[in-house]
Amino acid sequence: MDIVVAKFGGTSLADAKQFRKVQKIIQSDERRRYVVPSAPGKRNSSDQKITDLLYECHAKARQGLPFDETFELIRTRFLEIVEDLGLSLDLRPELEEIKKRIAGGATADYVASRGEYLNGIILAKLLGYDFLDPAQMIFFNEQGVFDAEYTNNVMGEHLKKHPRAVIPGFYGSLPNGEVKTFTRGGSDITGAIVARSVNAALYENWTDVSGFLMADPRIVENPKVIDVITYRELRELSYMGATVMHEEAIFPVRQARIPVNIKNTNAPDDPGTMIVHDAEPVTNKGKITGIAGRKDFTVIAIEKAMMNQELGFGRRVLSVLEENKISFEHMPTGIDTLSLVISDCQLNGKLDIVLKRIKEVCNPDTIEVHPDMALIATVGRGMAYTPGISARLFTALYKAGVNVRMIDQGSSEINIIVGVTNCDFEKAVRAIYHGFVKE
Repeated sequence: MDIVVAKFGGTSLADAKQFRKVQKIIQSDERRRYVVPSAPGKRNSSDQKITDLLYECHAKARQGLPFDETFELIRTRFLEIVEDLGLSLDLRPELEEIKKRIAGGATADYVASRGEYLNGIILAKLLGYDFLDPAQMIFFNEQGVFDAEYTNNVMGEHLKKHPRAVIPGFYGSLPNGEVKTFTRGGSDITGAIVARSVNAALYENWTDVSGFLMADPRIVENPKVIDVITYRELRELSYMGATVMHEEAIFPVRQARIPVNIKNTNAPDDPGTMIVHDAEPVTNKGKITGIAGRKDFTVIAIEKAMMNQELGFGRRVLSVLEENKISFEHMPTGIDTLSLVISDCQLNGKLDIVLKRIKEVCNPDTIEVHPDMALIATVGRGMAYTPGISARLFTALYKAGVNVRMIDQGSSEINIIVGVTNCDFEKAVRAIYHGFVKE
């Protein structure tokens, strides 16, 4: 029987009602043998996430401040879920132990991980599945770097002994046994690790949206859902600001060529978005997959005659960024020009130092600075080698009255990045979307 690994986000497990939805989803398909839960999320817009409350408890304890009131919110939330589900499960000893360890100086990673830990215990009891602590199966080295291969081997052997199990997301352990967490949203990574270790036929990522949208719904009204997207396209869109699935969760399943289905717990019959391997045949030739972008970049435009014949020019420019611990986003070049596209948060008050050093080590003819830039990526494998794609994109921007300040296209031809002023960002995204998508 094919194995399906299902990960459920915080909103999917925010209260007993949501737990019942999850239970129904899991029991509707016998292949869903391994389940990865997040900590309880918000029940409404004014609510608080359990993980945020746990971090607050840790912060107060470190400052020597009382955290009883905050912890009581956590305690009440979990006990209410158990009671509303009618489970014969007493979490009070676990809660008291967690509170005791917070007061005793437990690490932030341990404290933050307890939301997933407790939710995992509840879900395992509800489903009748085994509960497995990921601290025994997910490993980081002494530098806190995830050890993928060791984890895969140990977890694979461990799960063979447990045909159905709940494995909390977000954390593993260091060599000394201390709990170590992934970055926020790391339950996505745990789910992908589990999927790889059991060679799953499918990894389902259940959230509160019915898949990836082609554009930000705060900018484009009712954008269409992306039916199918490759790991590579997802990487491009995630990098440019599109968020549904944790970016690092792509890699374990990509390596094993396991498809991922983004699904909606509140609308389980919606097909969602299927993430497939890059080698899958292109079925949307001439179309785009999605649009994403970010604001607040600065472009440093450098010009020098005969630059292309000057050995080491680019290396010297980049050495200035390296010595100032600055990473760049893009570097469009011409025969006598080179531009550095840098996020404002990277520059962070270092612009004058960088300009001075570039003048010293490169002796350019001119340097121009263009602040307040936004980057927009139009992504899609169907764009590659298709005549007229660029014309449609730039015609749409022209008709919207958007001035394009920069153009950059990757060698793979699956994305076109344009730079516009911050004030034109939203207008440009809408123009590109409507230039390709017919309502």
